[in-house]
Amino acid sequence: MIKVNGEEMEWHPGMTVKDILEAKKFIFPMIGVWINDKPIPRDKFETTVVNDGDDVQVIHMISGG
Repeated sequence: MIKVNGEEMEWHPGMTVKDILEAKKFIFPMIGVWINDKPIPRDKFETTVVNDGDDVQVIHMISGG
């Protein structure tokens, strides 16, 4: 089991950041992801594996002025 934005989510071996974004339907183009408070580069979403017990934070980046 992992936590995504404070909510529990089923985990499976080999799960990646991209898998989480697709499962949670996060489609906003500017998204920031942190696993256990460590930022994950956007170009690593497909290859970064999430481990059982990880705490994942997904934030929509919004610019303003």
